[in-house]
Amino acid sequence: MIRQRHALVLVAFAVLGSLHSACSGGGSSSAPSIQGKGVYWTAPQHFTDNTPLDPSDLQGFEIYIRQDPSFGPADIAVATTLPQDNFFLLKNIAPPLTQGVTYYVSLRTVTIYGMKSDFYPPVSFSP
Repeated sequence: MIRQRHALVLVAFAVLGSLHSACSGGGSSSAPSIQGKGVYWTAPQHFTDNTPLDPSDLQGFEIYIRQDPSFGPADIAVATTLPQDNFFLLKNIAPPLTQGVTYYVSLRTVTIYGMKSDFYPPVSFSP
């Protein structure tokens, strides 16, 4: 399991999209998607209590990768992103991922208040 943390500057895209629960710890989120060599996601628009999430309240996203889909509180983010990011290049993981091995990626939304969402549903990929 990769347990190093790296801050990355990533490609910026528009972040507001479909409803997701985020940042107050409950509910479900849409799974990120693997496209080509990266993972994409949609930022939440609401907290889990349906209170609107002001985009200026976002601190960013934490990216998690492991070899099984059971993400939990003991996991350490391998990267963090800026709040406007919704894309992460998987080749930016260090140390490099092993070819032919199946990995799972998930992420969490983080607010400037320190609140984190539940883990987004994991998706699998092989480098």
